[in-house]
Amino acid sequence: MPRTSRLNTAAATAAALAAISLLATACAGSTENATGDDPTKDVTINFWHGWSAASEVKAIEDNIKRFEAAHPNIKVKVTGNMTDDKINQSLRAGGDKAPDVVSSFTTDSVGTFCNSGSFADLNPFMEKSKVDKAKVFPQSLLNYTSFNGNQCTLPLLNDAYGLVYNKDAFKAAGITAPPKTWSEFVEVAQKLTKSKGDSYEQVGIMPTFHGYETTPMRLAAQWSPAYFTPDGKSGLAKDPAFAKMLTAQKDLVEKLGGYEKLEKFRASFGDEWGAEHPFHKGQVAMQMDGEWRSSMAREAGVTFEIGTAPLPVPDDQAADYGKGYVSGTIMGIAAGSKKQNAAWELVKYMTTDTEAVVAFANGIHNVPSTIEALASPKLEVDENFKTFIDIAKHPKSNTTPPQADGGTYQLTFTDLAYQHEKGAVSDLPGALATTDAQIDTDIAKAK
Repeated sequence: MPRTSRLNTAAATAAALAAISLLATACAGSTENATGDDPTKDVTINFWHGWSAASEVKAIEDNIKRFEAAHPNIKVKVTGNMTDDKINQSLRAGGDKAPDVVSSFTTDSVGTFCNSGSFADLNPFMEKSKVDKAKVFPQSLLNYTSFNGNQCTLPLLNDAYGLVYNKDAFKAAGITAPPKTWSEFVEVAQKLTKSKGDSYEQVGIMPTFHGYETTPMRLAAQWSPAYFTPDGKSGLAKDPAFAKMLTAQKDLVEKLGGYEKLEKFRASFGDEWGAEHPFHKGQVAMQMDGEWRSSMAREAGVTFEIGTAPLPVPDDQAADYGKGYVSGTIMGIAAGSKKQNAAWELVKYMTTDTEAVVAFANGIHNVPSTIEALASPKLEVDENFKTFIDIAKHPKSNTTPPQADGGTYQLTFTDLAYQHEKGAVSDLPGALATTDAQIDTDIAKAK
């Protein structure tokens, strides 16, 4: 299940950041003498994660059983369905019941996890175990699991974002292949859109930024943006990618009927994670989404044929077609844990052991997070899933970089995007500069 996406909302991110900010002072200096435990002695470690669905929990438990079989002296007490807020409360309280190992869906908060000292730096553990992270993990994943050289988390599975589309709708509209460039995308979206009075029978795609996975950050990835300048300042106004993306998105909104008409239609959509999703019901012919959508659509009983493809790229970046936005689940060790060496054995196993990563990926239908696992013949891959494997492997795939304020800068950028798409921004360059100033202020406060 795509739990990373489910929890990556403004409200969830803000709540997590608030909790983490309180944690910062509690964890300062807590790593002293924390790595002196002997991982060969009998020990029980606490592992907290956020998965809750039966298939997800079973996949976790199966991996833990394999780990315990290989490490008979280490017992793992697993607690699932844990939010970042609950995790941070326990880390603040400390004690024997607090987690030693944590898995989180809130990748936006990695910068804060590292900066606050709530998670231990894993670089010394990897050096001791001779784990060459550059050879184990794709660089795009390392980019969102460390901050300022502190590798306080490692990737635990991966989400890649692309295009999921209705092949039957394509055929009916005379479209023979998914669009590769933005101009082709606009043309295809218009051909697939069917108006019905003051609403729609079907839209080619719901382009507004309130439309489930269609966030400004995921769309901006197709322009390969630089969020920050080399000196660490916000670079939204300096990198033309942001203005180009926002302009292109607003133009698409207008071409498909305008913001108000589209938002009215969007209000009729069902739950993103249920059978009534608009893609399942044929209300949208294309959907920006992750690797889980095609399998969820089949489980919902759709009768049309489903296709997947990378999202289109700007026309002047046609050679980079195949890239996309990547994110995922993260795993780390609590800085206050007195069992960090034993905890590292679990983290190392779940994040770097190819068999463990592949088994977990197969169990919950997410993209593997290591280079070897992505190429494993044991990985269960159909044609639609392969698209997202290829996006994850693409050298130009990218993500939002960690910052000391976690995901706050992304929320600030999103607020601007919301205003721009509905026509409330008359001076985009000026608005981007103002947004840069706010982001710089927020980050300075977080340091």
